[in-house]
Amino acid sequence: MARKAKRSTKSAKRAPARKPAKRKAAARKPAAKKNAARPAARKPVPPHGYRSATPHIVLRGAAQALDFYKAALGAVERMRMATPDGARLMHAEMQIGDSVIMMSDEFPEMNTGARAPNVLGATTGSIHLYSEQVDELFARAVAAGMTVLMPLADMFWGDRYCKLRDPFGHQWSIAKQVRKMTPAEIAEAAIAAFAAHK
Repeated sequence: MARKAKRSTKSAKRAPARKPAKRKAAARKPAAKKNAARPAARKPVPPHGYRSATPHIVLRGAAQALDFYKAALGAVERMRMATPDGARLMHAEMQIGDSVIMMSDEFPEMNTGARAPNVLGATTGSIHLYSEQVDELFARAVAAGMTVLMPLADMFWGDRYCKLRDPFGHQWSIAKQVRKMTPAEIAEAAIAAFAAHK
């Protein structure tokens, strides 16, 4: 009996068992609003089908020119918009390869300052085309009625190149790269080419 009493006094002196500490709950992030406004989709710049720079040529007889370019250069007509009387084109577009070219008749009465080259008797620039079938395209353009200004030939800068003028006064160059050259190589070849023409 004495032993049992001693055991009971020892067990009575033991410290009470500690309760496990409660962990603090992690702060919850506010749920994202399901109906949050999404930013409006941006429209492509330039619009689909166009490049950053698009030539816009002025002609006298734009409707006839558009038909001519289809025959001579394989252009694809995208659209044409005539004046209410149907006499002239306010705007037209054609595509050659992956590029769009815009055009319109001249409107001198509107004082835009843009005149057709066959009216001025000169032009200040030309349109350059790259084509894998440069020989075939050159022959097609000449057969359709373009005038040869520079015959098709391999040039010192690495292109097979020619220059033409259409019946409406605009100039066109057509080329295909046949040799990839560095600027230094082109400069050296230019010296030799100009020396040969002295």
